[in-house]
Amino acid sequence: MIGELDADAVVGYFRGKSILITGSTGFLGKVLVEKILRVQPDVKKLFLLIRAADIESAKHRVATEVTGREIFQVLKQKHGDKFDDFIQEKVCPLAGDIVYKNLGLDNAKLTELSKEIDIIVNGAATTNFYERYDVTFDTNVMGAKHICEFTKRCNKLKMLLHVSTAYVAGEQEGILPEKPFLLGETLREGAHLDIESELNLIKEARKEVKANCSSERVEKRTMKELGLKRAREFGWPNTYVFTKAMGEMLLGHLRGDLPTVIIRPSIEQLTSILNEPLPGWMEGIRTIDSFIIGSAKQALSIFLVDLNLIMDVRYDGVAIAAHSEDQAAQSIYHVTSSLRNPAPYAVLVDSGHRYFLHNPPRFEENGEPVRLSRMCFFQTLPRFRAYMAVKFRLPLEILRLRNIAMLGAFSRRYGDLSRKYRYVMHMAELYAPYALFKGWAALMKANKQQGKSRGYDFGFDPKSIDWDKYFYSVHIPGVIKYLCD
Repeated sequence: MIGELDADAVVGYFRGKSILITGSTGFLGKVLVEKILRVQPDVKKLFLLIRAADIESAKHRVATEVTGREIFQVLKQKHGDKFDDFIQEKVCPLAGDIVYKNLGLDNAKLTELSKEIDIIVNGAATTNFYERYDVTFDTNVMGAKHICEFTKRCNKLKMLLHVSTAYVAGEQEGILPEKPFLLGETLREGAHLDIESELNLIKEARKEVKANCSSERVEKRTMKELGLKRAREFGWPNTYVFTKAMGEMLLGHLRGDLPTVIIRPSIEQLTSILNEPLPGWMEGIRTIDSFIIGSAKQALSIFLVDLNLIMDVRYDGVAIAAHSEDQAAQSIYHVTSSLRNPAPYAVLVDSGHRYFLHNPPRFEENGEPVRLSRMCFFQTLPRFRAYMAVKFRLPLEILRLRNIAMLGAFSRRYGDLSRKYRYVMHMAELYAPYALFKGWAALMKANKQQGKSRGYDFGFDPKSIDWDKYFYSVHIPGVIKYLCD
C-alpha cells in the first residue's frame, strides 16, 4: 500500500537527493524537473541525460527545450536575476542516450555518477504508435536494459522509477490488474515472446533491406510494418505498447533486489496543467486534443469515439516517486482517474461545444468567427468504415474511372485524395483501440490520498477535480493558446 500521501513528506523526500532523469526534454520530463526545483530547491542535483553530440550541445538543449520554456516562468520570478545561477547549481546536463551501453557516457562520468545518484527516473521513450520497429526497440526495450545495467554500478541508489503506459494491457476490458509482465509473456494465448529473437529479427530485416539496395523511404516503411506485424502477432495493438511491455519485462528480469517502481499513465491523461505553475500549459498534441483543434478550426466533421466510455486525464509521478522507496522490490501503479472520478468523453464534447459557442474561434481570412457545427461520432470501427466508404471511397472510385476515361486528366487530384483517404483510415485503425478502450486502469494500491501543503498541489486525489470546469476553463483554452497559435 502507498499509504497516506502527505505533501510535506513528498517535498521532504527530495531534499539532498541527486536524481538522474531521462526524457527531460519531453512534456512530462520538463514538468517533473520544474516541479522538483520549485517545491524542493534543496534537492542536491538533477542530472539530465540529453541526446546530444557533446556537453555544450546538451547544455544548449536544456537551456532552450527545458529551463527556457514558459512553464519555468514562476521559478524565474521566484529567483529573479539569480535564476541562471540556481539552474547551473542544481541542473547538470549529460550528453548521452539510453539506446547505448553505459548510456553513451565515458568511464570517468560513469564513475562520478555511480557515487552520486540516489534516484533514477527513466522517462525517455519513443511514443509514436507507428514508428520504425528498430527505433522504438532501441529506446523502449534496449534503453530499459541499459538503465538496469547502469543501476548495478550505483552504490547509493535507492530506487528506479520507470514510466510505462497503462495500455501495455492491450485491448482488455474491465479493471486492469497492477501486475508485472513476466519475461516471455504475451497477450495472445499459446504464444511465447523471445526478446533476443526480436532483436535478431530487426537486424536481419535491416540487412535484407540494405542488400536489396532499397531507398531510405522503403526501409522506413518496411521497419514500420514489421513492428506493427510483430506487435499484433503477440496481441498488442501497435509497436509502442508492444515495446513498452518488453521494456517492463526486462526491468523485472534484470533489476535484482533494487526497489523498482513502474508507473503506467494512460495516454489521454497527458493533458494540460491543472493548477500550478501555469494552468493550461502543455506541449504537443495529445489524443483528445485532435478533437478540440478540429472543433476549433471546424476541420473535423467526424470522430471515432464512444462518448459513453471513460477517459483518463490525471498524472503526478513526483508523488509516486517519493513514496515507493520502502515498498516491495517491485511496485506497479496505474496513475489514472477512471475508477475514482470517471470522466466520460461526453463531458469533453459538451464542454468543448459550450466553450466554442461562448468563444467563437476566428480562423477565417476576414477575421469572421468560424461557423460552428456539431461533429458526428462513431462508436464502432465498422460503422466508421461504412461511413467512409459511402462518403469518400465511392466518390474516389468514380473519380478514378473518370480519370481513366479522360486519359489521366485527374491523376494528381485522384492521387492526393487517395493518399488522404488511406491516411485517415490508417489512423483510425491505429487509434481505435484507445478511442474505444473499455479497460479501467485503476490505482489500486493507494488508500488515503492527500496533496496540498505550503501552496503546492500534487493532485493525488482525482475526486478533487471537476472535469467540466477543467475542460471548459483550463484545458480547452490551453489548447487554443499553446497548440493553435
